[in-house]
Amino acid sequence: MTRRRRQVQAPASTPKSLFRRVERTLDAIEHAGDILGTIRNVTSYMTVNFRDDLGILGGRIYRLDGSQYELVQVFGTADPAPIGTHVPPDYAPIEAVLDSGLVVMARNAPELDPVLEAQLGTGERFAAIAVADGDYLISFDVDPARGSVEDLQSSLNIVRLAVNQKLRQERFEEILQDARRIQISILPKRTPRYADFDIAGDSHPAEVVGGDFYDYIPITNDMFDLVIADASGHGLPAALQVRDIYVGLRMGLTRDFKIGRTVERLNAIINRSKLASKFVSMFLVELETNGNMIYVNAGHVLPFILHDDGNIEYLREGGMVLGPSPDATYLRGFAQLRPGDVMVLYTDGITECHHHQTGEEFDLARLQRLVARHADKPAAEIVQTVFQAVTRYAAAPTPEDDQTLVVVKRPNPAA
Repeated sequence: MTRRRRQVQAPASTPKSLFRRVERTLDAIEHAGDILGTIRNVTSYMTVNFRDDLGILGGRIYRLDGSQYELVQVFGTADPAPIGTHVPPDYAPIEAVLDSGLVVMARNAPELDPVLEAQLGTGERFAAIAVADGDYLISFDVDPARGSVEDLQSSLNIVRLAVNQKLRQERFEEILQDARRIQISILPKRTPRYADFDIAGDSHPAEVVGGDFYDYIPITNDMFDLVIADASGHGLPAALQVRDIYVGLRMGLTRDFKIGRTVERLNAIINRSKLASKFVSMFLVELETNGNMIYVNAGHVLPFILHDDGNIEYLREGGMVLGPSPDATYLRGFAQLRPGDVMVLYTDGITECHHHQTGEEFDLARLQRLVARHADKPAAEIVQTVFQAVTRYAAAPTPEDDQTLVVVKRPNPAA
């Protein structure tokens, strides 16, 4: 007796594998130049890849235009409809999708307007999701003979959440780029010339924006200020805090406030700040062209002067970091930059950089030895040498913390 062989169909996708495919598909979607472009990419991928599993055939994209939703795009095999058609936001399916984020409805549902739906070209069944905080609606025409309503709802919920996440990420990246442009605008564009001083500085953020800051501030023909600051943490909150330092210093010093009073006013501003990053270390020095210096160290890592004879002088006087106490007071320190001396200002991202194998810190002693070996070089070359050494030490493309370095040399004419 011959047995008839039964043909076994390949099993349909399980819900879990289907959802994984949806996630992978969305991960592959490229960012477009604008929100509508990203949404177009999503609808194109969904129509091509999930026709069989979910029955998605095509659909329409609506954008909130004033007080109504405007049809701006038809995709897939959806019946063409007049682009620019408007639908009021109090229309039942729009209210439903705005309330819940997702609806699946049949064309013959009693709450639908058959004339409007005919004008829009809606299919026998449609599913709609709201994205971008309700600024856009995506309506998919769905073949009711393919897939289940449960899989459709679950998959489109994944789509809705993923699209919103992508759009938020794009918006956040735009904000970060704006913040980066602001930060670049407040960092020195060029190195000023003061008497015979040789000055150079640079800053490398750990993220798109950073919490380090340095500046050269002219006071008179015979006097200028240098500042270096480090806001706690890094990223956007720290960068915004740094902006306050920049504005506060420029306003205070140009109004002829004394250096100690300027620092105390800055401390009060940061103490009242609502930002998460509200502790800032800062070193501010007023340097006369004859080499005399008045400075305040507000909790900053110790700047130092490498004197021509090889001795090192630390610039310690000042007070606590800016921010924690509204009534903090700050002492002034005095020093002199003599011919042949090198002054080095830095942030702890330099000295606390970790070795890529041992984890040992770069530390202050190593920085001082490096500066001493290259003390006869121009200031810009010393800055570049230090950054190159720190990058090799960490063996990482970006620093783990913001790194800033400023070098001031007073050449020795007798050398």
